[in-house]
Amino acid sequence: MFILRKTFNHSRYRLKNGILLALGYLFFLLGLIGAFLPVVPTTPFLIIAYFFFSKGSPRFHQWFLSTKLYKKYLEEMVSNHTMPLKHKLFVSIPVSISLLTSAVIVGNGYYAILICTVIFSVWAFLFLYIQ
Repeated sequence: MFILRKTFNHSRYRLKNGILLALGYLFFLLGLIGAFLPVVPTTPFLIIAYFFFSKGSPRFHQWFLSTKLYKKYLEEMVSNHTMPLKHKLFVSIPVSISLLTSAVIVGNGYYAILICTVIFSVWAFLFLYIQ
């Protein structure tokens, strides 16, 4: 009688973590660019980077938590669920403008409905969930 044993696949684990870390760095870089360019929002990219780093590696997650960008834009929001009105507007207005612009350019009614739903969700999250 054979006993089936579940084995841990290290190559799949490393590949998954490598992809998560690469995505974390990508969004961290986009957030870094957004800190210097007024058109590109910083906070959404850093939130996504936070997610990927937290899932990819505890070491990179700790590194991300120690960066100045995290401390400036996300630390208060993550710990207290609060964000100044200035940051909320700085996040939501450029995102809304860019999404509405893409909806106008595409011109598809279903796409416009989807975009309006996303914009509404962003505004609801920022102004109802985050104090």
